[in-house]
Amino acid sequence: MQKLVDTFTQLYGEQQVRLIQSPLRICPLGAHVDHQDGIVTGMALDAYVEMVFAPSDDGYIRVSSMDFPDEEYFHIDRVPEMLPGFWGNYIRGAVLSLQQDRKLRYGFQAVISGKLPIGGLSSSAAVTTAYLMALSEANQLDYTKKDLISYSHWVETEFIGLKNGILDQSANILSKDNHLLVMDCQTEEHQLVDKANSMPEFEVVVVYSGVTQALISTDYNNRVDECKVAGWIVEELAGLKRTALQDVKLRNISEEHYRRYRDQVPGKFRKRLDHFFTEQERVRSGIEAWEQGDLVQFGKLMFESGESSIYQYESGCPELVTIYQVLKETEGVYGARFSGAGYRGCCIGLIDPAYKEQIKANIDAVYPNQHPAYKDVYKVHFCKTNNGARLVGAEDIGTILK
Repeated sequence: MQKLVDTFTQLYGEQQVRLIQSPLRICPLGAHVDHQDGIVTGMALDAYVEMVFAPSDDGYIRVSSMDFPDEEYFHIDRVPEMLPGFWGNYIRGAVLSLQQDRKLRYGFQAVISGKLPIGGLSSSAAVTTAYLMALSEANQLDYTKKDLISYSHWVETEFIGLKNGILDQSANILSKDNHLLVMDCQTEEHQLVDKANSMPEFEVVVVYSGVTQALISTDYNNRVDECKVAGWIVEELAGLKRTALQDVKLRNISEEHYRRYRDQVPGKFRKRLDHFFTEQERVRSGIEAWEQGDLVQFGKLMFESGESSIYQYESGCPELVTIYQVLKETEGVYGARFSGAGYRGCCIGLIDPAYKEQIKANIDAVYPNQHPAYKDVYKVHFCKTNNGARLVGAEDIGTILK
């Protein structure tokens, strides 16, 4: 953080800055179901996007990134259009999101940075939360955690154009250390399930593949549409009133209709149905295992989720599949699956900390040999769980720096 403060001072002069720590997140169970209003799980990590900022009374936004070139610079009354692939899109979207029903008068100056390779850990939700919190602080706006989730989701879906659900924002904002966040994406109700006292110590392994690609250019939106078509087919087979395709959600298809008509659904659409309904069962079973402190069973369900993501949802890439298989065959790994949308980025797992060296050694022995193009950029990280996004006042930053 000291580097962030020093960089801010060099760029914008000596000011009383504030800090936002917005964590990256994982989804242990509930893969690819949030956009269908499913039930998902999440955890925030002790790896986060950090941003130091100071309000400005001229209405200008000035943001420099420690991870990307260029400075984003515009007035809140003249927000530039979305520029595909540009890191500054999220601050543009954050301003527009708040301006739907809030009056913004003040901008801010900021320097932002992420601690880990961030593909697959939902850095987009983390940075958007940071921007929304900074804008709200600068303009003295009251907000709830639910407000933040809603504003952030608007940025991803309406401004960026990604057809995702609210998992990423919910895990980033609502998570609590040592708890499993359970989010119902249909009702937007959530619970925080404390781990059992009998649960053994665990950490999270994050294996970054080195593969980077914006989700908007992957099959992510196609998979969402395929889920909708699958639901539409079941509605037709069951003689139900047809829902407009854009409004179809698999959560609204009963399990009874799924089981009765599943075999009549063709090809890839049956696979999407199978993934959704089996993943929902894994989430329910995973909550029970977590409450009982049974990491072995919880991990087994994560592996099953990983298999379904590969073969039923048909996400992934060869590099992620390699990492998944190595983790699956390595002692000390309770469970693993792709992280995020599953087309690039990371594979994550829950692990016994006693096996960290062996886990890293196994990845190092296999991955660079099978995928030499990424031998210099892949990384293995170990993290712990953490609380959701938080604002640190200027008076507390000195304590953190010590």
